Amino acid sequence: MSRLQVVSGKGGTGKTTVAAALALALATEGKRTLLVEVEGRQGIAELFETEALPYEERKIAVSSGGGEVFALAIDAERALLDYLQMFYKLGSAGRALKKLGAIDFATTIAPGVRDVLLTGKACEAVRRRDKQGRYVYDHVVMDAPPTGRITRFLNVNDEVAGLARIGPIHHQAQAVMRVLKSSQTAVHLVTLLEEMPVQETADGVAELRAAELPVGNVIVNMVRPHVLDEEAVRDASGARRGEIAEALTAAGLSDSATLVTPLLEQAADHARRVELEREQRRVLNALDLGAYELPVLGEGVDIAGLYQLARELRKQGTGS
Repeated sequence: MSRLQVVSGKGGTGKTTVAAALALALATEGKRTLLVEVEGRQGIAELFETEALPYEERKIAVSSGGGEVFALAIDAERALLDYLQMFYKLGSAGRALKKLGAIDFATTIAPGVRDVLLTGKACEAVRRRDKQGRYVYDHVVMDAPPTGRITRFLNVNDEVAGLARIGPIHHQAQAVMRVLKSSQTAVHLVTLLEEMPVQETADGVAELRAAELPVGNVIVNMVRPHVLDEEAVRDASGARRGEIAEALTAAGLSDSATLVTPLLEQAADHARRVELEREQRRVLNALDLGAYELPVLGEGVDIAGLYQLARELRKQGTGS
């Protein structure tokens, strides 16, 4: 299984929640997972109901069997200071550049520098080993930018490598791309069973494949149970209307005859949704990728909900 798990998806599909659940699912039986945030939204801290993440790796959860989840919110300015110290030994001079605003300028204006710093920090965590030569983290999970930007975000290192053909920047970009385009990486796309998210997922898969970036699985989030199909609605709206009214009366509901029509309208809406979801599943199946499905949680997602989603992912084979 790939050691860098990148999670992307259209806005509103719950990609941060899925990334957090995936980190918990992978951190099983004593394994260690690093959950990385790159967008500066502190969504991970909110999900785990903890204070804002600093620019350091902090343990935020323990999974089944003693596995541990660490989290890191990567700050591009701090990452650039680390980079300047690592390659140019600037030290205090780098901090002086920050005061002058040069660091902010470099991370917001220079082409691709910000994304190189963010992806580079995650790839460093993937490669890092302890004194015994063992990987510090079994898996790194990145809560990445949305689907519409994910290919450019991951592939920007190639652009920078082309701009700087020699020196530390070139070598850093090349090292990052060796990780991102290898079997060590898998880019997962989160979607809902709705037309726009599914279409954006299909477009994202095509872009990733064209860029030769490794596509992982499709993760269908917030799946609702199917109660009725079209056939059941037709039966209920036909000769069995009277039976439904009688059943409502037997259940103690007054004026049951007037309830039948709105109930059948809701049933028809449900049946139409079921058919639309079947159509979207056919589109996803045509992508020829592995797929996981996560249920909608009626009360929203809290800590308990994250662990529930992690169990669902493990049941479907993640972390095994």
